[in-house]
Amino acid sequence: MGISKELLEILVCPKCKGQIALTEKQDGLVCDTCCLMYEIKDDIPVMLVEEAKSVKK
Repeated sequence: MGISKELLEILVCPKCKGQIALTEKQDGLVCDTCCLMYEIKDDIPVMLVEEAKSVKK
């Protein structure tokens, strides 16, 4: 099913409140400012800073 476009438009990074983007594999949401990826589990984004993974720019 995936994440709806409407949801993607309103979601922001919980750490910096910046924009996030869907990964190529559509398995997470990435904030380029914070270099964090928020995983998507069972079509639900886990928007917790404590559970985010660091990604390289």
